[in-house]
Amino acid sequence: MVDSDEISTPVQHYVIRQMGWLRASVLGANDGILSTSSLMIGVASAHGSSGNILLAGMSGLIAGALSMAAGEYVSVSSQHDMEQADVAREHAELKANPHAEKHELAEIYVERGLDRELALQVAEQLMAHNALEAHLRDELGLTDSLIARPVQAALASAISFSGGAIVPFLTALFSPPEIINITISLISILCLAVLGMVGAHLGGANVPKAALRVTFCGALAMIGTAAIGSFFGTQV
Repeated sequence: MVDSDEISTPVQHYVIRQMGWLRASVLGANDGILSTSSLMIGVASAHGSSGNILLAGMSGLIAGALSMAAGEYVSVSSQHDMEQADVAREHAELKANPHAEKHELAEIYVERGLDRELALQVAEQLMAHNALEAHLRDELGLTDSLIARPVQAALASAISFSGGAIVPFLTALFSPPEIINITISLISILCLAVLGMVGAHLGGANVPKAALRVTFCGALAMIGTAAIGSFFGTQV
């Protein structure tokens, strides 16, 4: 009988389990808030009308979502193509020389701490079960949870960007025109801070540090676009 005290709770491996969707979602939402709010603040600082500010926000939302989706799709597709090439190459090597591939796999286990005899036994048993899977996992680091998925990444980026971009747009829609810059800035910075904290928590990182970093960078971007908009607005 096993003592219940000896059973430990499994450790949460955040990076392995969540990095794929977390990266795309957090980056997409962060970019949506920051780029759209900065664009709208720039137009507002140039003395644009409420209609122009909203038009800029909607244009930024649509263009940004499409750009994020396209960029993520192309990037992850390239990764997917390389992975598939590695799979095909490994399959051919296993077919051409399984004995050498077994010893190659065993060497990996020796480097991880197993003695050579045991490493050869492990390699032989794993290859008997599924040789390609064993090599993809232990030699190339490819598993089902980490494999590139271009469509999923593109959709996640587009949806998360849109979700972030809608925040400054709705803020401008319901804000009094005379304080539209202030409300967009405050709400956007607050949302960026919350997003930074959520992303850090889900990823097991330092929450205050992440919130401070994203807030500082967001405020800096908004100040920069406000200054540019004000300069050109004054010149016009």
